[in-house]
Amino acid sequence: MPCSQEWINNPLGVVEAMFGENQNNPDSKWEAKAVGFFQEALKEKDAQTTIPSLNDVPLHYLKPNSLVKFRCLIQDMFDPEFYMGVYETADPSTKNKVLKCGKYRDVAESGIDFNSEKTVTAERQTFYCVPIPGENRWVKDISFHCVHMIQTRVMPSTSYTPIRQKRSYEEDDGDAMDTQQTEPQAHSEHYGNGDCKRQETEAPSHQPPTTTPLDLNFPLPGEKGPSCLVKVYEDWDKFKVNDMLEVYGVLSVSPALSALADEKESCALLDPSDTMETAEEQRARPLCHNNPLLPPGTLEDNSACKTSLSVCSAELLSYFSHFLLGDALAAEYLILHLISTVYARRDVLPLGKFTLNLSGCPPGLSYSDRLYQLIQQLVPSSHYLPMSLQNMNQMRLVPKKDYTANRLLSGALQLSSNTSLFLDETRLEQGQLDTTGVRNVTALGNLISWQKVDYDFNYHQMEFPCNINVLVSSEGRSLLPSDCQVPLQSQIAPAQMEEHLSSLPHTSSAQINRFRTYLSVARLLDYNISDQMTKSVEDDFDLHRLLVVARLLSLSAGETALSRDSWFKAKHLETLRRSRMEQHCSVNGNEP
Repeated sequence: MPCSQEWINNPLGVVEAMFGENQNNPDSKWEAKAVGFFQEALKEKDAQTTIPSLNDVPLHYLKPNSLVKFRCLIQDMFDPEFYMGVYETADPSTKNKVLKCGKYRDVAESGIDFNSEKTVTAERQTFYCVPIPGENRWVKDISFHCVHMIQTRVMPSTSYTPIRQKRSYEEDDGDAMDTQQTEPQAHSEHYGNGDCKRQETEAPSHQPPTTTPLDLNFPLPGEKGPSCLVKVYEDWDKFKVNDMLEVYGVLSVSPALSALADEKESCALLDPSDTMETAEEQRARPLCHNNPLLPPGTLEDNSACKTSLSVCSAELLSYFSHFLLGDALAAEYLILHLISTVYARRDVLPLGKFTLNLSGCPPGLSYSDRLYQLIQQLVPSSHYLPMSLQNMNQMRLVPKKDYTANRLLSGALQLSSNTSLFLDETRLEQGQLDTTGVRNVTALGNLISWQKVDYDFNYHQMEFPCNINVLVSSEGRSLLPSDCQVPLQSQIAPAQMEEHLSSLPHTSSAQINRFRTYLSVARLLDYNISDQMTKSVEDDFDLHRLLVVARLLSLSAGETALSRDSWFKAKHLETLRRSRMEQHCSVNGNEP
């Protein structure tokens, strides 16, 4: 049994030892035993925080072939590749032959006997992964502080001298990784925005900038961090483009590969990791959320968390009402929007989406910007998109396939599940949309209506389903479709709005963290409607919207089944909203 920390510092040694012990026994299933060993090791106390994260630690501080973790999004995927899973080497002087394991490596050892009958060719899948787009600063800060006692002790490797040792983390070019499986974890994080928290682990840089930074193909502009090739050895058909992953694997940094890839390091990840405590979840699966505040167990095991949702909902309602100029109805619908998610699809119809158009936003005071900043502090991932004429005509919202470079060029709509996309329609201006602008507006409309983005593959389009929470702020009714429009009804005199917005009630960091936990937990709860309630609601008019609102109201109170109280409250809210809509006669033909 490997000693403490050996499985982190030298995971390939552990794998090679198991391979050597069982190479003469074809029925030993040593590969499964190796994966099982690492799965159990990661269940040990503090094991996950002991492993350095590529999201936090600069690459030149990490020892090659050590175990690392990386929280990421699959931006692109390539065709499967073949590699030598087992091969034989011959010593040039003694002619002795030794059987080697090629799994979890990018580069085989020298002296390979290519004519050996013992060579075994295997297959693996490669994903190109980037940090989760739009991941907010508070997620990075909390995740960093969860492991800072470990990571501040990380020292530069004394056994490896990288080609460019003295560059900062932000200057690191794309990395490649190689992993066997992936496992979602909520306590890892990405520090790619030059945060001051990272400075204590960064090496000083005294070299002037040399070349133009490589295009790492991040979906959102201005994002920083590592990009990696993640190589998966088993069950790769379970993963797809835009999945969020937590990867544990062996870091492969090869100078030979760096020279072949324009001096880009390459990282190989063996994921022996599966940290879920139940046997059913000891499999690789996508990361369902990236909120580091959620309880470690399943939601069903945290009844105390559920019972506190109702109390937290009332507190959050008061918090939002103040910022929404005293409009409690708009605050109710904003909460429902933030906990909404696509929970199923029936044919082409996404069930559970709840795009909100908050109209009547004050034209001055940078109100939409302030509203986004408020939401940004509460959700794990978000993106602000001003719908100016220049943005619509120049931005690439839809990813496009580049066949020459054989890669998928990212677009601003290539986002992870449950990202909050804030569309600021108050930035609209007079002018003419060109062809690109029309395509972009059409793409936004399709995203809102069908929760899908049609990627451009030149000769055809390919539908990619998504699950993005879209909030549209506008002065009048939005030009885009929506599931629900709520005209903002200010209770504050115009002359006092600036003072009101500048005097938000003091909220402690602990309270803010409760809001963050509440929004994520309410979204993840299971929900059902009993047969009795189905009979009670089936005769109501406008059943679909009422069911969506009632579902979200139930979840916001921590209830996993529809009750009569939630149904009547949903009808009451919709009555109030429709009454307000009648007072704000609309000239658009959008959905009321």
